[in-house]
Amino acid sequence: MHDAVVIGSGLAGLTAARVLARAGQRVRVLEAAPFVGGRVHSRAVDGFTLDAGYQVLFPAYPAVRRHLDLGALDLVPVPSSAVVRRGARTDTLGSPLSDPAALPSTLLSGVLSVPDKARVAALALKLRAPAPHTLLRGDDQTTEAFLREFGFSEGALDRFFRPFFGGIFLQRELDTSARLFRYYFRMLMDGGAGLPRAGMGEVAAQLAGGLDVVTGVRATRLKSHASHVTVTTSAGELDARQVIVATDPDGAAALTGQPTGRGSLGGTYLHYAAPHGLDRETRLLLNAEAGFINNAHWLSNVIPQRAPQGQSLLTVTVLGLPDLDDDALDARVRGELDRWYGPQTATLRTLLVERIRHAQYPQPAGYAATLAGHATPLPGVILAGEATSMSGIQGAMESGEKAAAIVLNDPAGMSRPRGA
Repeated sequence: MHDAVVIGSGLAGLTAARVLARAGQRVRVLEAAPFVGGRVHSRAVDGFTLDAGYQVLFPAYPAVRRHLDLGALDLVPVPSSAVVRRGARTDTLGSPLSDPAALPSTLLSGVLSVPDKARVAALALKLRAPAPHTLLRGDDQTTEAFLREFGFSEGALDRFFRPFFGGIFLQRELDTSARLFRYYFRMLMDGGAGLPRAGMGEVAAQLAGGLDVVTGVRATRLKSHASHVTVTTSAGELDARQVIVATDPDGAAALTGQPTGRGSLGGTYLHYAAPHGLDRETRLLLNAEAGFINNAHWLSNVIPQRAPQGQSLLTVTVLGLPDLDDDALDARVRGELDRWYGPQTATLRTLLVERIRHAQYPQPAGYAATLAGHATPLPGVILAGEATSMSGIQGAMESGEKAAAIVLNDPAGMSRPRGA
């Protein structure tokens, strides 16, 4: 009999299993897919390394620092700046400390007014002082309301905050919790963003290292007994003293009988191959005009190994799941890229159009008061996953930590604040 079975090998499940294994527990991880990582995985397509959707890692996340060897990930920094595109016009906005080359353009850019630039500096100063996890506490409001109260202009909201944080929140409305906005802003200040050279899948691979993980096996039923839980799977039954369910919300609800869904925000991602040098920009590209494109990134300009020699990799983010077939959406996106690159757009080759139905869940102002707990109606069965914390890498990993702490009866782990 295992001490614990973890169902699901996303970051929450892998982190939980890692904590338990380090404590000497006999743990098995079951994964229905043929790979680990859930939404954090990579694959090769025509010699290109494509991540699931578009993701970056914030090295300042506390859970990341506790559980990942960033040096072993060979983390490549992504510039802490962005290029705002309005057709062929470009304006670079960046921190003079982390991206000195962006300073002249930042000073001259009309995307942010001089007062708005001063407000960004004041906001950074305000958020630098408190402990990061305390930014997730206190009164809440929408991000838009917070930014307006801080004095930011309509132009700043439309041309910078909506496209930049739209890529993080997967919606441009800025109705996401201001607490989360402040926390992510602080994480970017503290550590910027980075990409594992070999792909985001390396994050999951590192967490899974040394664990007993079985892929291609789906858990279908849980039955609690006085001293253990029986897990029925597509490969038979196994028993464990305790079970951690760390699947997607629908899967968790089916296994535990406890509704865990909080809604879904989806994303659509178009990956393109291009001749090397079509655009040498390394910064994130933000679309300040109306259209399907929210942001785009020439990933191979940051990490050349992501593309075969002589070629480049462009990933475009479209918010939501447009009601168009892949060919029609591709054509619409190409039409918008044509405003950026003109006739050179015709040299792009579509590698993959990827629709991720559940990329994260909505997190409006006040959402934290309604978060799911880790307990389930089944004795010996514990819930882990973003629904107990916040969407994203930090939320998934800290949820896995807390589930493992419950199994281990570890007071320090159980009482760690969100975001700490």
